[in-house]
Amino acid sequence: MESQITRSESRADAVPAPVTVRSILHLDEIRGARPQVLSGSARLGDPVRWVHIAETDEVPSLLEGGELILSSGTRFRRSVTRTRDFLTRLDAAGAAGFIIEIVDEAGQTSEADRALLIEAVAGLELPVIVLAARARYVRVTQAAHRLLIGEQLARVERARHVHDVFTDLSLRGADEQLIVDTTAGLLGSGVVLEDATHRVLAFNAADDSPRTLLDGWPRTGSRQVAVGMRGRRWGRLVAPFADPDDDHAGEVLERAGQAITLVRMSTQNERDAHQRAADALIHELLSGTDLSEDDALVRARNLGLADTGLLTPIAIRTAAEAPAGSDVDLTAAQLTEQALRSELVAAAEAEGASAIVGGKRAGMLVGLVCVGRGAGRREDDGEVDHVLTRMFERLADAVSVEHTVGAGGAHDSLLDAGRELEQAAQVADIVATMSVRSRPFHRFADVRLRGLVAVLRDDPRMRTFAEAELGELLGDEAGDAGVRRGPTDLEVLEALLQEGGGKTGAARALGLSRPAVYARTQRLEERLGVSLEDAESRTALHTALLWWRTAR
Repeated sequence: MESQITRSESRADAVPAPVTVRSILHLDEIRGARPQVLSGSARLGDPVRWVHIAETDEVPSLLEGGELILSSGTRFRRSVTRTRDFLTRLDAAGAAGFIIEIVDEAGQTSEADRALLIEAVAGLELPVIVLAARARYVRVTQAAHRLLIGEQLARVERARHVHDVFTDLSLRGADEQLIVDTTAGLLGSGVVLEDATHRVLAFNAADDSPRTLLDGWPRTGSRQVAVGMRGRRWGRLVAPFADPDDDHAGEVLERAGQAITLVRMSTQNERDAHQRAADALIHELLSGTDLSEDDALVRARNLGLADTGLLTPIAIRTAAEAPAGSDVDLTAAQLTEQALRSELVAAAEAEGASAIVGGKRAGMLVGLVCVGRGAGRREDDGEVDHVLTRMFERLADAVSVEHTVGAGGAHDSLLDAGRELEQAAQVADIVATMSVRSRPFHRFADVRLRGLVAVLRDDPRMRTFAEAELGELLGDEAGDAGVRRGPTDLEVLEALLQEGGGKTGAARALGLSRPAVYARTQRLEERLGVSLEDAESRTALHTALLWWRTAR
């Protein structure tokens, strides 16, 4: 690519300067006629699109802008008013300039014509040049057109080269940084790729320092192009020091922006296809697939799972499923899950393992982690736990979103591990309700009674038991839709149970005085018809309360 940049820079240097009024005046055919600029000196550097010979004052109506008009007609030298009106209309039509001979029939310079034209151009900004001798306008137009055609050919060649460079980058799958580097090389100026919030994604300072380029970012009024598909712009490519009038810079930025858009689309499509394939395999494993072990392993290998090792089902819960009609930022949730997928796979690779991840529902990812390439022995379970601990610690450091992790046991069979994906998801759900989470991941044995209650959550016998134990307290909770004055009896019961019946700890947790807690405890015992001093009663009530919270 360095050679491409070098070639492009040499070609850019070889491109002739734009054809301007001044460059036309430097032609031998014009210089020999002793030109004198009467007005518009400040606009001699304006570009010339074409050169015309005209002898009629209807010319302004035929112009498109950028034309240089040559004339030898005497009709433009007879009246100050008429000549001034013609030049004013010529300027309004966008003409680049007007060149006129002031030579009489004898071939001598006409000072009277000079004086008339000087009076006519007073206050005008249009470049008006008089020639004191005759010029062969046919040769002038031929020479000027050769310059213009040469410039156009050079522009076409330069555009073709720019096209070839960025097409090559796209075909090679160049990343965004390489495209930015190439763009900076083509422009000889610093280039920055930023996202929609002006965060710098990639940059190349060219001959400047990064500090010079990025200090005070973002910059306003810079040469820039939007990056992304129409209606889905996600960033900008900016060349803050490029000449805003340089068409070449605009062309290079445009092509670079297109190349970056294609790269991002290609990467996104590849990632989306990989994600869809992972989701499909995970869903088949969750639903009790008819896949054979060999077929499942082939698909898993193609998704990046290692060939051999112990396979552990895992689940990551970020949030409960959003209720219908709730105000949830779905885009943010999808980005969060995508980040978790990527970081989990990266964390596994960093610990010498491999992983595939799929979505189970909103806020829940499930997948498989393969640990111990080439081991595949049951006695490696301790090593599996060690790797999983480091892996999920690394994940917690990499992402800011709160999450809980459930895991199943380690298996030699992919299908056996897949059968425990649902259990891993249940554990992740259960851990989310626990106030104390002492490990980076939990298995079913770690959630104890809460886990058993969660497994029985949908059992009608469990519902009957819990509703009988809690009785009318559930009605208080359901009807507590207004402004409350202190905790409900159900919350007081929960605090007492968590403190093992201790009134002092419950008072501290509830923010009540001890006498108030004693009074509330007595009322609870009367409503429930049991004594909270009895250990078995507390156990039954705690089990019922765990079911109530889990079911909700």
